Amino acid sequence: MRDAKPDAAQTSGTEDANIGQFVERSVRVDGADYRYRTFVPAARFRRGPAPTILFLHGTGERGSDGEKPTLVGLGPYVRAHADTFPAIAVFPQAPDGQDWKDTAMRIAFAALDDASRAYGGDIDRTYLTGLSMGGYGTWELALKQPRRFAALVPVCGGLTAPRTERDLYVTPLRGEDDPPAALAQRVKATPIWIFHGGKDDVVPPTQSRTIYAALKNAGAADARYTEFPEANHNSWDPAYSQTPELWTWLFAQRRK
Repeated sequence: MRDAKPDAAQTSGTEDANIGQFVERSVRVDGADYRYRTFVPAARFRRGPAPTILFLHGTGERGSDGEKPTLVGLGPYVRAHADTFPAIAVFPQAPDGQDWKDTAMRIAFAALDDASRAYGGDIDRTYLTGLSMGGYGTWELALKQPRRFAALVPVCGGLTAPRTERDLYVTPLRGEDDPPAALAQRVKATPIWIFHGGKDDVVPPTQSRTIYAALKNAGAADARYTEFPEANHNSWDPAYSQTPELWTWLFAQRRK
Protein backbone atom coordinates (compact mmCIF):
# COMPACT_ATOMS: atom_id res chain seq x y z
CA MET A 1 0.00 0.00 0.00
CA ARG A 2 1.44 3.35 -1.05
CA ASP A 3 1.34 6.39 1.22
CA ALA A 4 -2.05 8.05 1.38
CA LYS A 5 -2.59 11.61 0.25
CA PRO A 6 -5.61 13.94 0.50
CA ASP A 7 -7.77 14.42 -2.59
CA ALA A 8 -6.91 17.95 -3.75
CA ALA A 9 -10.42 18.43 -5.12
CA GLN A 10 -11.82 17.96 -1.64
CA THR A 11 -9.26 19.52 0.68
CA SER A 12 -6.96 22.51 0.84
CA GLY A 13 -3.97 20.27 1.48
CA THR A 14 -3.70 19.94 5.27
CA GLU A 15 -6.00 17.88 7.41
CA ASP A 16 -8.92 19.87 8.78
CA ALA A 17 -10.16 18.29 11.99
CA ASN A 18 -13.64 19.76 11.44
CA ILE A 19 -14.22 18.60 7.86
CA GLY A 20 -13.92 15.09 6.44
CA GLN A 21 -11.57 14.44 3.53
CA PHE A 22 -11.30 12.17 0.54
CA VAL A 23 -7.91 10.46 0.59
CA GLU A 24 -6.19 8.57 -2.22
CA ARG A 25 -4.82 5.14 -1.31
CA SER A 26 -3.86 1.98 -3.14
CA VAL A 27 -3.92 -1.76 -2.51
CA ARG A 28 -1.91 -4.55 -4.08
CA VAL A 29 -3.98 -7.44 -5.44
CA ASP A 30 -2.61 -10.32 -7.50
CA GLY A 31 0.69 -8.49 -7.95
CA ALA A 32 -0.78 -5.21 -9.21
CA ASP A 33 -1.52 -1.89 -7.50
CA TYR A 34 -5.03 -0.45 -7.63
CA ARG A 35 -5.92 3.09 -6.62
CA TYR A 36 -9.03 3.86 -4.63
CA ARG A 37 -10.47 6.70 -2.56
CA THR A 38 -11.68 6.67 1.00
CA PHE A 39 -13.59 9.38 2.81
CA VAL A 40 -12.22 9.97 6.31
CA PRO A 41 -14.76 11.74 8.54
CA ALA A 42 -13.96 14.72 10.73
CA ALA A 43 -11.88 13.94 13.81
CA ARG A 44 -14.82 14.23 16.19
CA PHE A 45 -16.38 11.17 14.55
CA ARG A 46 -13.21 9.08 15.03
CA ARG A 47 -12.83 9.16 18.80
CA GLY A 48 -13.69 5.47 18.75
CA PRO A 49 -14.23 2.89 15.99
CA ALA A 50 -16.08 4.61 13.14
CA PRO A 51 -18.94 3.18 11.07
CA THR A 52 -17.65 2.15 7.65
CA ILE A 53 -19.42 1.97 4.28
CA LEU A 54 -18.15 0.03 1.28
CA PHE A 55 -19.58 1.56 -1.92
CA LEU A 56 -19.64 -0.31 -5.24
CA HIS A 57 -20.01 1.82 -8.37
CA GLY A 58 -21.71 1.07 -11.69
CA THR A 59 -20.38 0.30 -15.17
CA GLY A 60 -19.62 3.92 -16.04
CA GLU A 61 -17.09 4.36 -13.25
CA ARG A 62 -14.76 1.47 -14.11
CA GLY A 63 -11.11 2.22 -14.81
CA SER A 64 -7.85 2.92 -13.01
CA ASP A 65 -7.97 6.61 -12.02
CA GLY A 66 -9.37 5.92 -8.56
CA GLU A 67 -11.60 9.01 -8.66
CA LYS A 68 -14.62 8.25 -10.85
CA PRO A 69 -16.32 6.05 -8.22
CA THR A 70 -16.65 9.12 -5.97
CA LEU A 71 -18.49 11.16 -8.60
CA VAL A 72 -21.77 9.21 -8.75
CA GLY A 73 -24.10 7.97 -6.05
CA LEU A 74 -22.75 8.03 -2.53
CA GLY A 75 -19.75 10.26 -3.26
CA PRO A 76 -21.65 13.47 -4.13
CA TYR A 77 -23.79 13.08 -1.01
CA VAL A 78 -20.72 12.64 1.17
CA ARG A 79 -19.01 15.66 -0.42
CA ALA A 80 -22.05 17.81 0.25
CA HIS A 81 -22.04 16.74 3.92
CA ALA A 82 -18.28 16.49 4.52
CA ASP A 83 -18.54 18.33 7.81
CA THR A 84 -21.29 16.12 9.26
CA PHE A 85 -21.01 12.71 7.57
CA PRO A 86 -19.93 10.42 10.44
CA ALA A 87 -18.66 7.36 8.57
CA ILE A 88 -15.59 6.15 6.74
CA ALA A 89 -16.66 5.54 3.12
CA VAL A 90 -14.57 3.30 0.87
CA PHE A 91 -14.71 3.69 -2.93
CA PRO A 92 -12.86 0.86 -4.75
CA GLN A 93 -12.75 0.83 -8.54
CA ALA A 94 -13.37 -2.16 -10.79
CA PRO A 95 -10.91 -2.39 -13.70
CA ASP A 96 -12.18 -1.76 -17.23
CA GLY A 97 -14.37 -4.56 -18.50
CA GLN A 98 -14.92 -6.13 -15.08
CA ASP A 99 -17.83 -6.24 -12.69
CA TRP A 100 -17.77 -7.05 -8.96
CA LYS A 101 -16.56 -10.61 -9.33
CA ASP A 102 -13.10 -12.20 -9.24
CA THR A 103 -10.33 -9.54 -9.28
CA ALA A 104 -12.66 -6.58 -8.73
CA MET A 105 -14.22 -8.29 -5.72
CA ARG A 106 -10.77 -8.92 -4.24
CA ILE A 107 -9.90 -5.24 -4.81
CA ALA A 108 -13.08 -4.19 -2.98
CA PHE A 109 -12.39 -6.37 0.04
CA ALA A 110 -8.73 -5.33 0.10
CA ALA A 111 -9.67 -1.65 0.02
CA LEU A 112 -12.19 -2.16 2.82
CA ASP A 113 -9.61 -3.96 4.95
CA ASP A 114 -6.96 -1.31 4.24
CA ALA A 115 -9.16 1.70 5.02
CA SER A 116 -10.62 0.05 8.12
CA ARG A 117 -7.17 -0.60 9.52
CA ALA A 118 -5.84 2.84 8.63
CA TYR A 119 -8.71 4.90 10.02
CA GLY A 120 -10.23 2.75 12.74
CA GLY A 121 -13.28 1.22 11.08
CA ASP A 122 -15.82 -0.48 13.31
CA ILE A 123 -16.07 -4.16 12.31
CA ASP A 124 -19.53 -4.36 13.89
CA ARG A 125 -20.82 -1.34 11.94
CA THR A 126 -19.55 -2.09 8.45
CA TYR A 127 -22.13 -1.62 5.69
CA LEU A 128 -22.31 -2.51 2.00
CA THR A 129 -24.07 -0.55 -0.73
CA GLY A 130 -23.83 -0.16 -4.48
CA LEU A 131 -25.72 1.02 -7.54
CA SER A 132 -26.58 -0.74 -10.80
CA MET A 133 -23.59 -3.04 -11.43
CA GLY A 134 -22.72 -2.26 -7.82
CA GLY A 135 -26.23 -3.31 -6.77
CA TYR A 136 -25.47 -6.72 -8.23
CA GLY A 137 -22.11 -6.50 -6.50
CA THR A 138 -23.81 -5.84 -3.17
CA TRP A 139 -25.48 -9.23 -3.36
CA GLU A 140 -22.30 -10.86 -4.72
CA LEU A 141 -20.04 -9.65 -1.89
CA ALA A 142 -22.68 -10.23 0.78
CA LEU A 143 -22.96 -13.86 -0.28
CA LYS A 144 -19.20 -14.27 -0.41
CA GLN A 145 -18.72 -12.94 3.14
CA PRO A 146 -22.17 -13.29 4.74
CA ARG A 147 -21.04 -12.41 8.27
CA ARG A 148 -19.07 -9.31 7.28
CA PHE A 149 -21.76 -6.65 6.93
CA ALA A 150 -24.19 -5.18 9.45
CA ALA A 151 -26.59 -4.00 6.70
CA LEU A 152 -26.99 -4.02 2.91
CA VAL A 153 -28.31 -1.23 0.66
CA PRO A 154 -28.53 -2.38 -2.99
CA VAL A 155 -29.71 0.30 -5.42
CA CYS A 156 -31.20 -0.58 -8.86
CA GLY A 157 -29.47 -3.95 -8.82
CA GLY A 158 -30.57 -7.51 -9.44
CA LEU A 159 -29.56 -11.15 -9.51
CA THR A 160 -29.86 -12.29 -13.13
CA ALA A 161 -28.57 -10.65 -16.29
CA PRO A 162 -30.56 -7.68 -17.61
CA ARG A 163 -31.17 -7.30 -21.31
CA THR A 164 -28.24 -4.93 -21.89
CA GLU A 165 -25.57 -6.73 -19.80
CA ARG A 166 -25.66 -10.45 -20.46
CA ASP A 167 -22.59 -11.13 -18.28
CA LEU A 168 -23.98 -9.30 -15.24
CA TYR A 169 -25.28 -11.78 -12.68
CA VAL A 170 -24.65 -12.94 -9.11
CA THR A 171 -22.37 -15.95 -9.34
CA PRO A 172 -23.26 -17.77 -6.08
CA LEU A 173 -26.86 -18.04 -7.35
CA ARG A 174 -26.14 -19.39 -10.82
CA GLY A 175 -27.93 -22.66 -11.35
CA GLU A 176 -30.54 -21.98 -8.68
CA ASP A 177 -34.12 -22.70 -9.77
CA ASP A 178 -35.34 -19.68 -7.80
CA PRO A 179 -32.46 -17.19 -7.28
CA PRO A 180 -34.45 -14.70 -5.13
CA ALA A 181 -35.60 -17.46 -2.78
CA ALA A 182 -32.07 -18.86 -2.52
CA LEU A 183 -30.71 -15.39 -1.81
CA ALA A 184 -33.35 -14.73 0.84
CA GLN A 185 -32.48 -17.86 2.77
CA ARG A 186 -28.81 -16.83 2.92
CA VAL A 187 -29.18 -13.14 3.84
CA LYS A 188 -32.48 -12.97 5.74
CA ALA A 189 -30.75 -12.31 9.08
CA THR A 190 -29.06 -9.14 7.72
CA PRO A 191 -30.97 -5.83 7.67
CA ILE A 192 -31.57 -4.84 4.05
CA TRP A 193 -33.01 -1.74 2.39
CA ILE A 194 -33.51 -2.05 -1.38
CA PHE A 195 -34.07 0.92 -3.72
CA HIS A 196 -35.22 0.94 -7.36
CA GLY A 197 -36.81 3.22 -9.94
CA GLY A 198 -40.30 2.32 -11.11
CA LYS A 199 -39.47 3.22 -14.72
CA ASP A 200 -36.01 1.62 -14.83
CA ASP A 201 -35.42 0.38 -18.38
CA VAL A 202 -31.87 -0.87 -17.73
CA VAL A 203 -32.40 -3.17 -14.76
CA PRO A 204 -36.17 -3.81 -14.49
CA PRO A 205 -37.69 -3.08 -11.09
CA THR A 206 -39.12 -6.60 -11.09
CA GLN A 207 -35.62 -7.71 -10.08
CA SER A 208 -35.85 -5.86 -6.76
CA ARG A 209 -39.55 -6.52 -6.29
CA THR A 210 -39.07 -10.30 -6.46
CA ILE A 211 -36.08 -10.15 -4.10
CA TYR A 212 -38.09 -8.15 -1.58
CA ALA A 213 -41.03 -10.56 -1.83
CA ALA A 214 -38.69 -13.50 -1.29
CA LEU A 215 -37.15 -11.84 1.76
CA LYS A 216 -40.58 -11.27 3.27
CA ASN A 217 -41.60 -14.85 2.53
CA ALA A 218 -38.42 -16.08 4.21
CA GLY A 219 -39.21 -14.13 7.36
CA ALA A 220 -36.36 -11.64 6.96
CA ALA A 221 -35.53 -9.81 10.17
CA ASP A 222 -35.55 -6.31 8.62
CA ALA A 223 -36.23 -6.04 4.89
CA ARG A 224 -37.34 -2.76 3.32
CA TYR A 225 -38.06 -1.74 -0.25
CA THR A 226 -38.49 1.76 -1.66
CA GLU A 227 -39.51 2.22 -5.29
CA PHE A 228 -39.45 5.72 -6.75
CA PRO A 229 -42.39 5.67 -9.20
CA GLU A 230 -41.05 8.32 -11.59
CA ALA A 231 -37.36 7.36 -11.49
CA ASN A 232 -35.68 5.56 -14.36
CA HIS A 233 -32.31 3.89 -13.80
CA ASN A 234 -31.02 6.73 -11.65
CA SER A 235 -32.63 5.82 -8.36
CA TRP A 236 -29.36 6.47 -6.52
CA ASP A 237 -29.81 10.23 -6.23
CA PRO A 238 -33.21 9.94 -4.51
CA ALA A 239 -31.93 7.01 -2.43
CA TYR A 240 -28.74 8.58 -1.07
CA SER A 241 -29.58 12.27 -1.20
CA GLN A 242 -33.34 12.46 -0.71
CA THR A 243 -34.04 9.71 1.83
CA PRO A 244 -32.67 11.06 5.12
CA GLU A 245 -34.21 8.22 7.10
CA LEU A 246 -31.85 5.84 5.30
CA TRP A 247 -28.90 7.21 7.26
CA THR A 248 -30.68 7.08 10.62
CA TRP A 249 -31.62 3.46 9.93
CA LEU A 250 -28.22 2.46 8.55
CA PHE A 251 -26.06 3.80 11.37
CA ALA A 252 -28.32 2.13 13.93
CA GLN A 253 -27.45 -1.32 12.55
CA ARG A 254 -24.82 -3.43 14.30
CA ARG A 255 -23.54 -6.83 13.30
CA LYS A 256 -25.21 -9.50 15.39
